[in-house]
Amino acid sequence: MDLDSEQQLPSPSPSTEERTASSEMTTPEPYQFPTQKLRRRQTQPGKTPLVLVACGSFSPITFLHLRMFAMAADYVRMNTDFEVVGGYLSPVSDAYKKVGLAPASHRINMCELAVQTSKWISVDPWEATQPGYVPTAEVLDHFDHEINTVLNGVEDVDGKRTSVRIALLAGADLIQTMSQPGVWSARDLEHILGDFGVFVLERAGTDIDEALASLKQWEDKIYCIPQVIPNEISSTKVRLLLRRQMSIDYLTPDVVVDYIEENGLYREEDAAHTGKGKAKASPSTG
Repeated sequence: MDLDSEQQLPSPSPSTEERTASSEMTTPEPYQFPTQKLRRRQTQPGKTPLVLVACGSFSPITFLHLRMFAMAADYVRMNTDFEVVGGYLSPVSDAYKKVGLAPASHRINMCELAVQTSKWISVDPWEATQPGYVPTAEVLDHFDHEINTVLNGVEDVDGKRTSVRIALLAGADLIQTMSQPGVWSARDLEHILGDFGVFVLERAGTDIDEALASLKQWEDKIYCIPQVIPNEISSTKVRLLLRRQMSIDYLTPDVVVDYIEENGLYREEDAAHTGKGKAKASPSTG
């Protein structure tokens, strides 16, 4: 599964200029962190509350993006001491400037439509509405701040406040890039894998064991989710079908199909979005 076809791979370490720009980012007005679907009290004693965050282009969102959350929730319930209390889609900002990247407003709207019937998956527009590039580590910091500092975490089964573990949800491609020297900074790897952790969806053709071998110091924070039913839907393939005027039914929710048609999206790749928006972009994924 290639995740910016599916989900844009979370971003490797930025240049010094990008770090400076990102440090000056402010929360857009009138921004409000979405909490409607965040479960504020645990139901399982002895479990650590967990929020899963998927960063990506979502251009457009597909059923695989949604299935990732469902598969992760099953894995967490059956194999860990966590309790999922929420899940979030965090679309990348327009500053990424990649082929096929629809304007952030459209991508936010499509994600909102796709999860409107979900009881626990939300869309956070913060990253998408930033004027500049946002490193993955800073996106996770944002969620940690909003949930554990502003909201003061959640309540356990006894009503006591407890901190929520924030973790990244991504595809196997992510672990491969993290294991490649020079793609991610040691600082970002330590922050993402050491402080937060990642749930990784495996896929056929990806040698995840080899990648994990070079990330052994964080092995207790990397959770590999088997993909029982292979699903190779990708945003790239959806856009290709649209350009060829072919059906995308059953690849993305009907409401997203209708939205794309009503707004004339993806009929041609946007010529304005053909450059690279990041100094060290991760391998192109859609």
